[in-house]
Amino acid sequence: MENERAVEPAGIRERLSGNEAVAIAIKQIHPDVFPAFPITPSTEIPQYFSSYVANGEVQTEFVPVESEHSAMSAAVGAQSAGARTMTATSSCGLALMWEELYIAASNRLPITLALVNRALSGPININCDHSDSMGARDAGWIQIYSENNQEAYDNFIQAVRIGEHKDVQLPVMVCQDGFITSHAVENIKLIEDSLVKDFVGEYTPENYLLNAKRPMSTGAYDVTSYYMEHKRQQAQAMKNAKRVALEVAKDFEKISGRSYGLFEEYKLDDADYAIVIINSAAGTAKDAIDKMRAEGKKVGLLKIRLFRPFPAEEIREALKNVKVLAVMDRCEGFNAYGGPLGAEVKGALYSLDNGPKVVNYIYGLGGRDVRVENVEEVFNELEKIDNSGELGEEYRYLSVRD
Repeated sequence: MENERAVEPAGIRERLSGNEAVAIAIKQIHPDVFPAFPITPSTEIPQYFSSYVANGEVQTEFVPVESEHSAMSAAVGAQSAGARTMTATSSCGLALMWEELYIAASNRLPITLALVNRALSGPININCDHSDSMGARDAGWIQIYSENNQEAYDNFIQAVRIGEHKDVQLPVMVCQDGFITSHAVENIKLIEDSLVKDFVGEYTPENYLLNAKRPMSTGAYDVTSYYMEHKRQQAQAMKNAKRVALEVAKDFEKISGRSYGLFEEYKLDDADYAIVIINSAAGTAKDAIDKMRAEGKKVGLLKIRLFRPFPAEEIREALKNVKVLAVMDRCEGFNAYGGPLGAEVKGALYSLDNGPKVVNYIYGLGGRDVRVENVEEVFNELEKIDNSGELGEEYRYLSVRD
């Protein structure tokens, strides 16, 4: 008897920018409320979505507000009231939301945020790096990162299910690189509207302000007798999110044919030298790896998808046989020792008895271009470290003028 082959869903072929793709995902999900304030390079997301509202394609309450702080405040209020709520921002917009990010997470409100990564001032810069989302990494939000437009679309749809799961109930930010993917047009496959609607389902919170049968308050003062227990519950929800993300990914594969995990391993099985990276530069790294593999070099990649919660155990297992590792941060940590991703990966590897030597590279700040030859340079440096046995400088800058 022949094995039955799974038939990949046909989907809808389109050519879209990352911003357009996310706006369409939001339209298909059909949230109840969408408060927004424009900021480059995420402005197109609420712009496109507001046109869907104006055209009557969705019945969402679109709320134009006076600032990003107000946008997240409105999202907190709407989600507390029982409405499925979404918004979008970038850079200083996320920074202006800072206070409300913590409130959304601690109140266990599964708001979904499209974050188009852009450098934080100053100096003023409108191009990509990860200083905005990395600055908010400890605010209690789940963080999902996207290499390309397809992943930005797919991740946003999955984010709703992850955040709203009864064992999670946390807000989620779905990140993509400003301009590099947000404005670049790529071929992608959309899912049928009805399939997306069935996948996310209706939002049916157990507790919400407009439920007259179960009166409640939100945002109340928490005294010392309870605060720590509530934070422990919040921490447990973040732990649960790792399991839930994998469960949701399995269901998503059934309607899309596309598989997702906590991270992606690219030619990592037998790699002597590897890099860990986030978002769009992973595509460039894959091209460099293909080129070097053709030359007989054993090089590979681990691309982080789920950064919060951080999959430390799984990363440790995936990298345990690598000889020398480069962790690539598109964000400066200003601790005089490296970036945030570098610190977390090093922490994950600490308990390995014979783990890889690790170098942390800062790259691509403020939109600095990352080319195939730049990635090759990193791998060549890793090989030199292996051959010499000397780690040298653990904290380095890539492609910066002296």
